[in-house]
Amino acid sequence: MGEERVALGHREQERLVVLRLVEERRLTRGEAGERLKLTVRQVGRLLLRLREEGVKGLVHRLRGRRSNRRVAEEVRQRAVWLLSQEKYQGFRPTLSSEHLLRIGVSVSRETTRRWMLEAGLWRSRKKRAKRVHVWRERRASFGELVLLDSSDHKWLEGRGPRLRLITLIDDATSRFRGRFFARETTEANMLAMREWIEHCGIPLAVYTDRHSIYAPAKRSRTQENLYGQAEPTQFGRALEELGIEWIPAYSPQAKGRIERLFETLQDRLVKEMRVADINSCEAANRYLDDVFCPFWERRFTVRPRNYRDAHRPLSKAHDLDAAFSLRYTRTLDAAYTLSFEGQRWRIPRAEIVPGLRKAHVQVEQRLNGALKVRFRGRTLSLEPAPAPQRADTAPARHAADRSTLGMHRSSKPRPSHPWRTAWSKAQRLKDSLTSPS
Repeated sequence: MGEERVALGHREQERLVVLRLVEERRLTRGEAGERLKLTVRQVGRLLLRLREEGVKGLVHRLRGRRSNRRVAEEVRQRAVWLLSQEKYQGFRPTLSSEHLLRIGVSVSRETTRRWMLEAGLWRSRKKRAKRVHVWRERRASFGELVLLDSSDHKWLEGRGPRLRLITLIDDATSRFRGRFFARETTEANMLAMREWIEHCGIPLAVYTDRHSIYAPAKRSRTQENLYGQAEPTQFGRALEELGIEWIPAYSPQAKGRIERLFETLQDRLVKEMRVADINSCEAANRYLDDVFCPFWERRFTVRPRNYRDAHRPLSKAHDLDAAFSLRYTRTLDAAYTLSFEGQRWRIPRAEIVPGLRKAHVQVEQRLNGALKVRFRGRTLSLEPAPAPQRADTAPARHAADRSTLGMHRSSKPRPSHPWRTAWSKAQRLKDSLTSPS
């Protein structure tokens, strides 16, 4: 009979080489234990097995046998049945293991992944070669840099309206806050930015893409020479007033931290809201604030290198209502009224100041719907102006009134009109000169 072949793993092969050196007395048992990270007594046991059983003695005793810590078959069947339910469709192994733990099935991520592979609930993905980008180190302190972006996705998976998630994430700690909106507008971005400021403070810088909400329209060199630099957008003007630096990104990879956040949210948040049966924008925002954001801070946030908070606190000098508003230039008339969105508005008499008549003012359309006027650093109120009386609503005059006022229906001049009198005198003089004597 031929010799029995034994397959040795990498660790077992290393043990065999070291134990051979001990047998040849080129190493001591203590030196062998340091190399193999074993005790001297364990090295002695392995030497005894090697002498009595040969190379086969170095093979682990549990090879080919069921593990003593193997999960019961009933638990595996229950877990696979739960994960095959409709509300858990598309769950990845990590998220699946977390949800199994919530219902009392405590298994590791790798065990869950193996069960899902065997049941056809998960398919391993081949890693594709990715383009290499230069890695940027995180900022040192919380509040130094905040990334802002939005994601259009089927967040409710057809159970409700299609929503847009506007999110801000801190670069140093990965803490984030988000808000669902029906559309991505300037007002929606202002509301999301204001919530961050009210919750955390005023950050030093904001990093966004070059969407028209954030970046002003680009002008040619000729236009810049004629008209100067383009005016900032409404959102950019709000950042300037609060002293926040705006940094534009020139590629998706440049704001990779928030792009990876959206990848995680489109996987985890969508499925968590499916399990919670969220079907409206209001319910989604409540779930995001009360459940998901606290979970994210416990699980995924990191400690900054510097524990100093770089956010600036709000003070009485910061008027968020005025900063986060849409501003439009209008000209007041002599009656201190202006037109805005098809309606006439006027300055209250008690708030009229010198120089206001026919002046250029800024109309602030605030996020709560209120309208204010800014003039020379002052904030003035606006109230609806009474509608002017139209000419066609005046009562019709009778014919007697018209004659009294010298008004006639016909445009034909009277016989005694000066024009007729002057013409007749000139004609009589001409006739007398041309007639024979």
